[in-house]
Amino acid sequence: MSKAPNETTHLLAENPADQDRYFSGDRASPAATLIDDPESSSSTTETATGPFEPTPAKSPSLLAETGATFLSSAPVILAYALQNSIQTASVLIVGRLGQDELSAAAFSMMLAMVTGWCVALGGTTALDTLGSASFTSPTTPRTAVSAHLQRCIVILHVLLIPVIFLWVFSAPVLRLLGQEEQLCVDVQRFLRVLIVGAPGYICFESLKKYLQCQGILQLSTIILVFTSPINIGLNYVLVHYTALGFLGSPLAISITYWISFFALAFCSAFSPQHKANGTWGGLLPIGTLLAWRPCWEFVKLAIPGIIMVGTEWWAFEIVAIAAGRLGSLPLAAQSVIMTTDQVLNTIPFGIGVAASQRVGNAIGAEDAKSASRAGHAAALLSVILGALIMTIMIATKDVFGYLFSDEVDVVRLVSVVMPLVASFQIADGLAGSCGGTLRGQGRQHLGAIFNIVAYYVIALPLGIFLAFKRSQGLYGLWVGQVVALYLVGASEYAVVWLWTNWEGEVDRGRMRAAIEDAVRKVPVGVSLGASA
Repeated sequence: MSKAPNETTHLLAENPADQDRYFSGDRASPAATLIDDPESSSSTTETATGPFEPTPAKSPSLLAETGATFLSSAPVILAYALQNSIQTASVLIVGRLGQDELSAAAFSMMLAMVTGWCVALGGTTALDTLGSASFTSPTTPRTAVSAHLQRCIVILHVLLIPVIFLWVFSAPVLRLLGQEEQLCVDVQRFLRVLIVGAPGYICFESLKKYLQCQGILQLSTIILVFTSPINIGLNYVLVHYTALGFLGSPLAISITYWISFFALAFCSAFSPQHKANGTWGGLLPIGTLLAWRPCWEFVKLAIPGIIMVGTEWWAFEIVAIAAGRLGSLPLAAQSVIMTTDQVLNTIPFGIGVAASQRVGNAIGAEDAKSASRAGHAAALLSVILGALIMTIMIATKDVFGYLFSDEVDVVRLVSVVMPLVASFQIADGLAGSCGGTLRGQGRQHLGAIFNIVAYYVIALPLGIFLAFKRSQGLYGLWVGQVVALYLVGASEYAVVWLWTNWEGEVDRGRMRAAIEDAVRKVPVGVSLGASA
């Protein structure tokens, strides 16, 4: 009988001898036993989100896989919620200085999200593909996971360079977009200080993803539980009790992310599970680190990942800007709806992270059926939770606005638009979970294409037309977003359900692993493999 699922329990094999061989670096024999031997029904392989049952063994049902995905996604959802609170709390604290400071801080954080933070969150999706598969690959040393981490940090810093130039010279860009002069100047000052924290954000996000790939889900959440309050304290002191004023906020955020990174690195170094996993192989020689083929393989996944994440974020920000042109009342209602959506979005995003890792682990272990089951389970979970959230939102639509405002007109407008927001929760869940499955497969480019077509070819033109030409206002803008999310969710699920050759995905995963193996071959590969 297999042991009960536990995200911290090592379940590579119930036979201690097999487990010892696996941890000692002898990957071929145990992996072959786990994957190919029909008699090894009690063997399991540890994955990024819990124990992974190969198909030849006694396979868990779709319902059991769905439950495991739910338990695995919970700490990820909490981590991203805490991470979002860093930006939100900072804006709220600055807002107490005055309306101009609030506008500058909110606008600056919006630009930071859709440019710099987008590079980090989108670029690290390449680790969903490469790191997760390397962790369970029967042919690649586990230290390949740390090689992918190091390339991730280097490449994302290169991709950050144009973002830094944009931040340094953001005022002229904002003037071209017709923004007020004082806002242009203040946003540029804010972003120039925030540059200090951008590398910390990239390093923290990369290390967090590296740990998630190998089943260490709770460590980053625990770190954020402590650093989120630190961010609030730093913001309050630097903004209200120093001469920095509102510029204390980007400095506080920067310090928070550097603290988060160093704390996570320190805890990882002493984590028993991290040591047992044997994924850290030391710093790579510069020639191996910057080898063309694996770097290009990473970039081919990272760029579509950035576009996949960024296109959705940019679309919602365009809606926010358009709502501002409708007047103060629609803008206030839009703020309530967007804040709510940002909180709720952590749920499908967390499920997507769990899906990408479970699918990637299964592909790395060369188990196509388990990869398929993991993808479908994530989709099922997202539909169940989306339906639950939708029901709650519709039931509370007439009073929900009072959580944010005492203005009756704002509450009424929120109640009008809320059914639309509720209606796309299932679609948003499918987009998040199936997007995670595509990332686990290494098909980020499909998610990017679906987002571009759905949002920029169809939804935004439709929403703006309804809002301004048909006088439907905020309701019309959100009709467009609902259409986009259903198009993306349905398209991605159709790919996962109907147009995925799972055996072919395993073959592609094997080819990606071969690229890393070729670079790390004698003598580097041997030394790194031995260090595991």
